[in-house]
Amino acid sequence: MLTWDDFDEKEENKPALEAEKQVIEKSIVEETNITAENLDSEPASYASSSSERKEKALAGLNDLDTEAGLADLEGASARVSVDEKQMINCRADVNQLVPFKYDWAWQKYLDGSANHWMPQEVNMTADIALWKNKDGLTDDERRIVMRNLGFFSTADSLVANNIVLTVYKQITNPECRQYLLRQALEEAIHTHAYQYVIESLGIDEGEIFNMYREVPSVARKAAWALPFTNSLSDENFKTGTLETDKTLLRNLIAFYCVLEGIFFYCGFTQILSMGNRNKMTGTAEQFQYILRDESMHVNFGIDMINQIKLENPQLWDEAMQEEAAEMILQGTALEIEYAKDTMPTGILGMNADMMTEYLHFIANRRLTQIGLSEEFPNATNPFPWMSEIMDLRKEKNFFETRVIEYQTGGALSWD
Repeated sequence: MLTWDDFDEKEENKPALEAEKQVIEKSIVEETNITAENLDSEPASYASSSSERKEKALAGLNDLDTEAGLADLEGASARVSVDEKQMINCRADVNQLVPFKYDWAWQKYLDGSANHWMPQEVNMTADIALWKNKDGLTDDERRIVMRNLGFFSTADSLVANNIVLTVYKQITNPECRQYLLRQALEEAIHTHAYQYVIESLGIDEGEIFNMYREVPSVARKAAWALPFTNSLSDENFKTGTLETDKTLLRNLIAFYCVLEGIFFYCGFTQILSMGNRNKMTGTAEQFQYILRDESMHVNFGIDMINQIKLENPQLWDEAMQEEAAEMILQGTALEIEYAKDTMPTGILGMNADMMTEYLHFIANRRLTQIGLSEEFPNATNPFPWMSEIMDLRKEKNFFETRVIEYQTGGALSWD
């Protein structure tokens, strides 16, 4: 608190402060004059330095070595032949897209590009009205929507990170890399779609995006997948040895056969079943588009896995086959846990037992796709309509949108 003594002290020091103020003001004026003089003389100086800069830049091009950076790539200075291309550990130039060796990879890139879509194209009006109506959905139905938004909003980010941060740089075939870039974009669109649904419905974003930490049935699936990304995330990781090549193969099996190939199917079935009952039709339509993308991702990944096995048979030994089978069985068990958590009672014409049968059916499919034996004899598909939805041609009059062709831009045709 100020006192009169303080005031008197300031009054005594006032002449000294005034003198100091005048010195500072004089210094500022002098500095301003110097700066102004520099500005007046700058154009000529700048013109000189600009001319010198251009000459220096052009001189630097005289020493440009077109072979620099290619020394580590055997044959990179020459045109690439089909026989030189391979899925991993390829020494040919990865920047030469053609000639194609894996036509299936390029075709999947074209198919994915032709089926481009964006979340905002889907009308969410009916979903918003239903969600805001306290009697519009049962508590069990709301649980299904919330749980699946919680899992998928994170899962697609995990997949995208795995592609961009680990898998892309280890795959040495350019047409496969082209599809991986397309897949990464689609994963971003999927995450956008979940955010769009969450925002449209006015759901607490923090609750949804943290379910992979806070809800056990969601967290366990994320916890299972993350170590496979971490195993490749070391900046010094490089394929070329038996062990590192197996590490990459494990990663691909984990993400394509399990995370995208099993973990997504309970949630897809639940949401699409709601759509079939004319509930949450906008959300269901977005999940339908996502399911078709993911179905192509799985097929691509399995083709890539099988090609690596074909080119590197030493990787697919008995131990690796046993490990791959165990991974798929673990994924199946975790997805059954998730089904029981999201469907403690029967709902939407299904229950946990039916979903278990469906997941056994899916697991058998994943096992046989990579050359392993079925683990669940006589498992059947209790939801045959799911196979129809995964077809790349969209069913006419499906839900409310009446889109005849699942295509992009001007290719879209509406009734």
